[in-house]
Amino acid sequence: MTNISQNIVPHLWFDKEAEEAAAFYTSLFPDSSITNAISIQDTPSGDAHLVSFELWGQKFMAINAGPFFTFNPSVSFMVHFDPSREERASEKITEVWNTLSEGGTVLMPLDKYPFSEKYGWIQDKYGLSWQLILTNPENEERPAIMPSLMFVGDNCGKAEEAVNFYLSLFKNSTQGQMSRYPQGMEPDKEGAIMYSDFMLENQWFAAMDSARDHHFQFNEAVSFLVYCDTQEEINDYWDKLSAVPASEQCGWLKDKYGVSWQIVPGEMEEMMGSSSTPEQIERVSQATLKMKKLDLAELQKAYRG
Repeated sequence: MTNISQNIVPHLWFDKEAEEAAAFYTSLFPDSSITNAISIQDTPSGDAHLVSFELWGQKFMAINAGPFFTFNPSVSFMVHFDPSREERASEKITEVWNTLSEGGTVLMPLDKYPFSEKYGWIQDKYGLSWQLILTNPENEERPAIMPSLMFVGDNCGKAEEAVNFYLSLFKNSTQGQMSRYPQGMEPDKEGAIMYSDFMLENQWFAAMDSARDHHFQFNEAVSFLVYCDTQEEINDYWDKLSAVPASEQCGWLKDKYGVSWQIVPGEMEEMMGSSSTPEQIERVSQATLKMKKLDLAELQKAYRG
């Protein structure tokens, strides 16, 4: 099932494996396909390739743009195998796990845990992290794939604050489940967020705190594209989210927790789509590279030539 109104799209930064990874991921999950692929010439990191694809109804975008950022488990993708929706859910989770394991790194083995009959956390051969879970069909239904944010290091203990901050900013937002660490789960503090999920612009996310000794933080390897209808909307998200002036570039910004967002006009999808000419894509790309916050009227002008 395609989420037609998906206004927030996870964006994955690869050195040069975006097409290969998109083909790999779309071969793994049901209802998956590559929807668009374009080349952008003369970016600061050379020629870049952009690939749009869908996994189990969840839109993604990936780019080849050089070895500048590396995936880490601060952002992972939670995949729900729901026996009420999927025949053979338990077998499927094992099949997907086995494929993702090839060349990957196990973070938590696929096993029975207090919260699930079958769950595992794995970094695949590209470094991207996945949490596979056999869901309890009696719980509230969630989409098959959800981005999950882990607040570690200086961010640890801020998951609840961050969730509330995002809920206050984005339209069509809802707080979902929230469970806290009980006593005796050291190093995690009692009351910190063990698991929470929430919806922003009809897109579900998960969040958790972890006080363990992690040597990573949020970075630009995974960012979130936010499609906006108007310049006012772009301005509003930009003003409220951007907290690191040095990171403002080509519609990208970094919020106060270090999470990267790209605030872009919804029309960008069409401008950079397969119905546009290479010249139009080139003009829009070059115009984008000169901007920090994106200017919709200037991009439209560039598109029209």
